[in-house]
Order: sequence, then structure tokens, then C-alpha cells
Amino acid sequence: MATTASRPTMPWLIIIAGSLVAVMTFGPRSAMGFFQLPMLADRGWDRSTFGLAMAVQNLCWGLSQPFFGALADKYGTGRVIVMSGVLYALGLLMMAHAAAPIWLHIGGGVLVGTAIGAGSFSVILSAFARNVTPEQRSMAFGIGTAAGSAGMFLFAPLSQGLISAVGWSDGLVYMSMMMLIVPLLAYPLRGNASSGSQSKAQYEQTVAAALKEALTHKSYLLLTTGFFVCGFQVAFITAHFPAYLGDIGIEASYAVIAMALIGFFNIIGSLAAGVIGQRYSKPYFLALIYIGRSIAVTAFLLLPQSPASVVIFAAVMGLLWLSTVPPTNGLVAIMFGTRHLGLLGGLVFLSHQIGSFLGVWMGGYLYDRFGTYDQVWWLGVVLGLFAAVVHWPIREKAVDRPAVVAA
Repeated sequence: MATTASRPTMPWLIIIAGSLVAVMTFGPRSAMGFFQLPMLADRGWDRSTFGLAMAVQNLCWGLSQPFFGALADKYGTGRVIVMSGVLYALGLLMMAHAAAPIWLHIGGGVLVGTAIGAGSFSVILSAFARNVTPEQRSMAFGIGTAAGSAGMFLFAPLSQGLISAVGWSDGLVYMSMMMLIVPLLAYPLRGNASSGSQSKAQYEQTVAAALKEALTHKSYLLLTTGFFVCGFQVAFITAHFPAYLGDIGIEASYAVIAMALIGFFNIIGSLAAGVIGQRYSKPYFLALIYIGRSIAVTAFLLLPQSPASVVIFAAVMGLLWLSTVPPTNGLVAIMFGTRHLGLLGGLVFLSHQIGSFLGVWMGGYLYDRFGTYDQVWWLGVVLGLFAAVVHWPIREKAVDRPAVVAA
């Protein structure tokens, strides 16, 4: 009986539903870069305008993440997922018909960003964590993260195909309609922090106590600081890489190929991160990921740039793209348990999205000022090395709770 209880099967309905939500919520936002040039050419705006909208999107995603994570912990993940699909559809629709920058910033920035926050990793992975054993957790997180990568892989060619077939505006309308699938996937994810197979093992704690405990925990603060860098790096590339390739004379088709390759190899990297994070030190693994990113960007910038180098760079970056997510969320769960994982994971992700805001905004601002993205590329390299240093001293252990020990 003990052996059977220690090896329960994965809750596949929950895993599949959550993974499909990740596909839908991460797909369109990862393809926003394809809409930049045709939208700006049609509307007569500059890259700073689009960059600011995408920066606002990333910031709203980050700011809403802890809020929606706490709502999911208390009222159920399913209800939050329904909100995600509706907000996403409205945001893309407003973006499609934006006649002035303010509507682009509200639709593509505020509404889409908030929608991603409601259907993002901290919300989905906390639902996984409540229903899998600690031994299954890293693998479950890897599957959910890989699903977000699959969304990127699928929506890169889909977005470019829609733009070519019906134009950027109608393409956004079609993607808006697709987002109405998301609420249909919410039912299997309806549980809250008091439900699931791990509910009896949870440490009962108020939100205020959980926040106080986390915000005075050195390893949690280091993890939060390091995840800022992840956001800076990936958001800059997502928003500006297609335009950058055009600037250096690479055919537009390679932008589609590059983003699709990042998505494809991201699937492999995320699944591998789930396996590696279960067996080896998560902090050391994260440090190596950030070092790898800095090496990849440095090589791409210094070596001759060609279609072949773009393909190689995209594949390498894909392996390192969201491979940070399973070990990062896994560390939060190890430190504090799953009772407030949506909230505490959301706060770590807020740091990620502040980095995303700066990466996207600085990309557009510095390009308009200097006519090049080089400053942002090299800043990302330096920040990657900084993140590696920050992750090295993180302790992979549960927080000390003297009252629990004494009891």
C-alpha cells in the first residue's frame, strides 16, 4: 500500500488542460514582433510606440501575476483562466482596430498583459503543484513550460501566415477569436489551494504571514533578483528580433524560422529542465543557463551574421529560453510549499516582467535614439553573468519554521 501511495499516476486531465491554456496564452504574445513592422508602416508610428505597448504588456503581466495567483489560490484556478481568455480576446480585438497609440497601449498592452497574467505559469503551475507529488513536481512544471514553448512554435508561422493572407489587423481579429477556446479549458483546473492531493500536507498560513516570510528569506530574494534578467533577455528578443534581422539584411522568412526554432527547441529545453531540476541542484543549473545565454549572444554578435548563424543562435537560445521556469518555480515550492505558490511564484514573476518591460522599452527607445540595438544586446550579456552570480548562493531547502518543528 505504501509503495502504491508513493507512486500515484500523474493527474493527466489537469496537466493537459493547463498545458493547452499555456499554448494559447503564450502563443500570440510571443508572435507580437511579427506585427510590429506592418502595423507601424500602416499607422505611421515609430518603434518606440510599439515598444512601449509591448513593455506595458509585460509590466501589466507582471503586476497582475501575484494578484491572479492569490485569486487562484483562494477561489480556484478555473475562474481565473476564464478571465484570461475573455481579456485576451478583447485586448487583441482592440489592438487590431487601434487608430491611435493609446488604444494600442490599452489593448495590446494593458488588456493582453493582464490576460497573460491570469493564464500564465504561476497560475497554471500552482494548480499542477497541488495535484502532483513533490517527486513529480519538476517534471509536471517542465511539461507545462514546454506547452508555452509549443505555443511559440505554433504561433510564429501561424501569425506570419495570417499577416500574409489577410493583413495584420484581420490577423489579430482571428487570433482574438481563438482565445475564446481558453475558457473551455478552465473546468479541469477549477480547484483552489485547499483542494488537490497535496492539500493535507500544506502549512496553514495567512497571506500576510506568507509575504513576510518570503520577503525576509535571502534565497527567495536572490531568486527574484535573478529572474529579472530572464525577463529582460527573452522579452527583448521576442519583441525586436524580427525587426533586428531586417536591419542586418536577413530575409524576413528567417525571422519566422528563428522564432519557430526558438519555440521548438524551447520545448526540448523545458522538458529537459524538468528532468534535470528533479535530479540536480536547481540554483547551479540556473546559473549555467544564464552563462550559456551570455555566451550565445556574444558569439552571435561577434561572429559573421548570416541565415545559418541566425538558425544556430535560435536553436541554442531556444534550449535556454524558458528552461529557467521549472527550476525557478520548483525552488519556490521547495522553500515555502504549495499553499501560496500562486502568490509567491507570481511575485518572482513580477520581477521577471519588470525586466521584460525594460528590455522591450529600451530596445525601442535606444533604437530610435542610436539607430541600433547593440547597446541592449550587450547589456543583456552583462546581466546574464550577473544572474549567474546571484543564483549560485541560493539554498535549495525548505524555510525554517521553528513553530512547526516545536509542535
